[in-house]
Amino acid sequence: MAAEPPAASLGSFEPGTEVVLTADADSAGTRLDVFLARTFPEQSRSFLARSIDKGAVRVDGVVARASHKLRAGMIVCMTVPEPPRAGPAAEEIPLEFVHLDEWLAVVNKPAGMVVHPAKGNWKGTLAGALRWHLERADAAGNGASGLSNAGGPTRPGIVHRLDRDTSGVIIVARNEEVHHALAKQFEQRTVTKTYLAITQGQPQFDRDEINLPIGIHPYQREKMAVRRDHSTSREAVTRFEVLERYRGAALVKVAPKTGRTHQIRVHLAAIGCPVLCDGLYSGRTRIEPAFFGLADDGAGTALIERQALHAASLAVDHPVTRERIEFKAPLPADMQRVLDVLRA
Repeated sequence: MAAEPPAASLGSFEPGTEVVLTADADSAGTRLDVFLARTFPEQSRSFLARSIDKGAVRVDGVVARASHKLRAGMIVCMTVPEPPRAGPAAEEIPLEFVHLDEWLAVVNKPAGMVVHPAKGNWKGTLAGALRWHLERADAAGNGASGLSNAGGPTRPGIVHRLDRDTSGVIIVARNEEVHHALAKQFEQRTVTKTYLAITQGQPQFDRDEINLPIGIHPYQREKMAVRRDHSTSREAVTRFEVLERYRGAALVKVAPKTGRTHQIRVHLAAIGCPVLCDGLYSGRTRIEPAFFGLADDGAGTALIERQALHAASLAVDHPVTRERIEFKAPLPADMQRVLDVLRA
């Protein structure tokens, strides 16, 4: 079903409708994304850009990129996408801010907190907490800049992510320009990320690099796996250094050079030293003193009940000041408790 667009918003068409546009002489030389933004000014540029990236826009019958330059008379056909899901509601959840200025924020994310809403996790997210802390401040007129919407309505300010049960440093953009600048640094791998992990077992070498491609697990949808020559496989490189060795465990500093899903967890498991208490890759979701051959306190108290992985530091070039800044988050209490027991 196709329709020549009247003077109406894109939202007035049913999803799946093909809206046909003709580039006039004034549009000659204009980028496709700019042309659509002018035609549908009520839509955010990020929403239109995502529609183009998903192949929903064709120029003269051919799927086009956002940077495609139009010529007069070209036919632009856009399949109207599903409307974007509403963003997370602001939730009054305490957050520990490592850094906060008018352009970006850095949070020490606690373990157990999902970064942004997704199936089965609509509440209690970092995104909802950020809206409470930062967008409310913006509405109060105190000079704050709210949150970027470049990642879409369900990911306000979110530039990168951490797994739910991984704690530590995560950076947040407060406007679109900063968001794109930070995203470019992640894409170009100029961001320095350092994690601390307690492993189950000890790596053979004190320092090493793991270079193994990662793809979707062949049988378990929630897992990733080392996979070669598969359509979902991507290059993955992780460097590590053993800081301390214990009986049956080690404290490891990890520096991922790429950013694949579950990368550190998959790579450490691949060398026979999964992250301690990693339910997906070590098979254990609770660690008690007896696991290390130590006496129990009698109350059945767990040392840790989530994967012992912490994003300890992150260094970026500030998008506005251009200064190289390193943000750090102290080791959380549960991981420190494990180390105290192992050291004793």
